[in-house]
Amino acid sequence: MSSNGVIGFSDGETAVLAEIVAEIEKTQAILTEVLSRQTRALAAAGDLARKQAAGSSQRVRDHDMALRGIAAEVAGVLRVTDRTVQARIGQALDLVEQFPVTMTAWETGTITQGHVRVITETGSVIPAGEREPFETHAVQRAVEETPGRIRDELRLLAERLHPRTLQERHVDARETRRVCVTPIGDGMSEVTSIVPSALADGIYDRLTQQARAVKDAAKRPTLNVFAVEPGAADAEAPEPVEPDTRTMDQLRADVFADLLLTGAPAADPTRTDDGPGVLGALRGRVQILVPALTLLGDDRAPADLVGHAPIDPATARELATVIEGPWERVITHPVTGAVLHCDTYHRTAAIDRHLRARDRHCRFPGCRQPAVRCEQDHTIDHAHDGPTEVCNLEHLCQRHHSMKQFTAWKVRQHGGGILEWTSPLGRVYIDRPPVLGVHFTPDTSDPPGPRSPDDPPPF
Repeated sequence: MSSNGVIGFSDGETAVLAEIVAEIEKTQAILTEVLSRQTRALAAAGDLARKQAAGSSQRVRDHDMALRGIAAEVAGVLRVTDRTVQARIGQALDLVEQFPVTMTAWETGTITQGHVRVITETGSVIPAGEREPFETHAVQRAVEETPGRIRDELRLLAERLHPRTLQERHVDARETRRVCVTPIGDGMSEVTSIVPSALADGIYDRLTQQARAVKDAAKRPTLNVFAVEPGAADAEAPEPVEPDTRTMDQLRADVFADLLLTGAPAADPTRTDDGPGVLGALRGRVQILVPALTLLGDDRAPADLVGHAPIDPATARELATVIEGPWERVITHPVTGAVLHCDTYHRTAAIDRHLRARDRHCRFPGCRQPAVRCEQDHTIDHAHDGPTEVCNLEHLCQRHHSMKQFTAWKVRQHGGGILEWTSPLGRVYIDRPPVLGVHFTPDTSDPPGPRSPDDPPPF
């Protein structure tokens, strides 16, 4: 540091910094080359799926099945889900075919991946085939500025260059409304709803009004009628209600959940009179695996909200006592956790209970769709004399059930519910039933004796 308080560099430090910057610049160029090449490859995979379905009488279905099969093949190499790969293929195709100027600028290192993301996000509202003026200007600005600085400018530019009015586009945009759930850790999830802006503001305003009403109600004194003696001239003075310490954000979230889980929709097409319709009677369905010790009060082992995320023991115990429905008792191997038997208090098919307990989710490699939202599939088709037995059944979500039926992916079932999937390229993937958390760890304080090959693996 120099005498005037400004941090300076010695000759040696300047040389080291120069090497660091040069190395970062070099690796950035390598990353750009690798990622852009992978994007080209993913786009080629999407193009191959189109060619496979070309000329088919059921082009849309066959293209989707071809794309699913190819995405699953690539997913095995990347070790991610095939849904993720299919989404990336779609993004790569869009970039390569609809934003060729941007793709070329990225490949040559003129712009960064961050610029590419901003250009495609803001320019995607312009119809394909009419994006060239937007793209040309966007790339020029990307050379001069960071992605964050050009985002708002490009959004306004896309609005000016769009050939259709906002009203026309809004009619189409309404078709994309949806609700998504994203786990965010610590037993919490984020519920996201995409709805028209006016409805979104109205929803937030109503939640705010209801949250304020809860706050106001807690401030009003109430009369303790049970403390008034018979014949007394005057009732006791009102007692104040305990204050509600929840924040407005917390109250909005609680009211939001309560309304969705218990409310009856006003626009219910199943109503035939003044009473509630079918929609008001429906209740949310979830699949939760709760360790027995957790139900007995042990707070060390979380429960598993199948297909989503762990939930805390207190919530699991509360749900076990208040939820109406077929709670199942699962008996597992005390060491491995494998399902040995399943019993229930309600009369359901024993084979269905066993399979739900064994599989817990879709049995295609990497898929986490809960078994309660899946279909039971015959490994060997029933039409080909496949038996309707546990050893020939597994849960598959609709996506992977269709893929098994209409693509070159094949599956065999071995003992213990182990599935052997073979991809169109001959790659083999083994999918084992998930190990349940309801099992015990053996005491290893004493040296273990010799193990037999038939002994279960230690966990």
